[in-house]
Amino acid sequence: MISTHAGPVHSAGHGRYNNPMRSWRSSGLGAMLSTLLLCSGCTAATPVQVTPTSFPTRGSPSTPPPTIAPPSPAPAVINPLTGQPIVDASLLQTPALLVSISHFPATARPQAGLSFAPFVYEFYITEGATRFLAAFYGQFPAVESPVTGGCETRQGAFVPEGQTLGNLVWFDSNANGLQDPGEGGVSGMCVNLLSALGEVVQRTTTDSNGFYGFHVGPGSYQVEFVEPADLSFTRQHAGRDDQDNDADPATGRAAVQVTADIASVDAGMVSRAGATTAPGRVPKPPAAQVGPIRSGRLVYRHIARYFHNSCLIYASASPEVLALLPKCLSLFHQISGGGVMMPISDLRSVADKNRSQKGSSFDYAAYAYSARPSESGETATELREFFAYQNQSGWIYDPLYESYLRYVDTSVYAQAGILHPETDRLTGRQLHFENVIVLFAKHQVISPTNLDIHLEAGRTGKALLFRDGQVFKMTWTTAPQKDQDSRGPRPIQFLSPRGEAMPLKPGHTWIVLATPESTVEQQAPGRWLLTFVQPAGAK
Repeated sequence: MISTHAGPVHSAGHGRYNNPMRSWRSSGLGAMLSTLLLCSGCTAATPVQVTPTSFPTRGSPSTPPPTIAPPSPAPAVINPLTGQPIVDASLLQTPALLVSISHFPATARPQAGLSFAPFVYEFYITEGATRFLAAFYGQFPAVESPVTGGCETRQGAFVPEGQTLGNLVWFDSNANGLQDPGEGGVSGMCVNLLSALGEVVQRTTTDSNGFYGFHVGPGSYQVEFVEPADLSFTRQHAGRDDQDNDADPATGRAAVQVTADIASVDAGMVSRAGATTAPGRVPKPPAAQVGPIRSGRLVYRHIARYFHNSCLIYASASPEVLALLPKCLSLFHQISGGGVMMPISDLRSVADKNRSQKGSSFDYAAYAYSARPSESGETATELREFFAYQNQSGWIYDPLYESYLRYVDTSVYAQAGILHPETDRLTGRQLHFENVIVLFAKHQVISPTNLDIHLEAGRTGKALLFRDGQVFKMTWTTAPQKDQDSRGPRPIQFLSPRGEAMPLKPGHTWIVLATPESTVEQQAPGRWLLTFVQPAGAK
């Protein structure tokens, strides 16, 4: 006997550019911006509240009772480095923290905290190795003990074939039926696709971030979320279709009518009443640390300049580099394990001290954001990075996330080029970024193992933007913005071929710094390869 879906049937067109979990990382929600927004401490438009239509039941009056729309929520405060609503608006008054994070040796991986940084810069440090500079702003990294379902976690990106039906399963920690900031996905949740007659036609599970997907054709279906022993469903249809629980708490099913892609069929889970243990808790949570933190590099002084009042954190540096870097915090250099780990509590203390010393007179509003690209680009579902034979990584576009999943090799010679999901040590979830940018800039060899990358004020150059499964040509510039005031320089800007602000997708951004001699070429339809060419004289 098939239980009928009590709420509205999902139809095509819902949520393709409106699924907040795709771009809120592990930390929640907020309506995606559907128009260009240049953020400067700005607020998003108040989202429209959609009240499901009430239908008369048997024996009831033919005219349904009037429904009262809930009050509109206060406009969300937007982080200018993500174009998304922020959990704690007061953190926007705290200048950015720029943390030097190791990528070599491979024992540094998985790094802790990268998924919480709105911007991550990846750059060459000679000898075939790269390093990261993570810019933390508006949110501190945090340890998460992920809630899990009763099945094996799905691995790999979802590759669409025909029409896509899917979305995510999340843990509703406050049991309000809505996807709120800070509520992460449930990995390893069993999900079945049923025909209109209730027959199982496909099975899958959620991945490390809680996403699932099916390949479907037009027709009527039911999505069945299999309830684990220690979890139960949160209340149904509590708000917007793309932000609430669609699963019937009694059956775990949601009815769907497919005519095109649907990416809004969600399930929210809560702890089952009477459960003796917390659901899906890992036996030993990871240490509340960020890193591993490694030595400073010359390029840091340029990037730090564009994050006005920021605090640059690194683990020592060579004398000629140290003399030029901003003095905020230098840690003891420790090679073992790839560098030194910094407690998150210390990171907070440094941020508070830096704010008290430098104040909140800064402006990071340099970017325009749009949920949809402003024009059509070339198809780009995969980007491989080749810095060296034992330093290869890649990005694969996942339409469920509407972002790129990151993969990396092990740096072992015999396994070079074999990529594996790269996760965040703090959460165990795979890294995913909405925007991946290749920025071409001159690299100057100071010594065989010491480079400077020229991002000084007044510079410009070519760049490529990968977003929404497409690649776009653009330029970068460090010229002062026309409306720049005494609040200091702003981050590096990106311009379209027409000279307008190039819209980024709301979310997080990964920037790869490449030499002008490096190439990005299409190897097959949708598959691109960045081949890094090191500057002459570098080791």
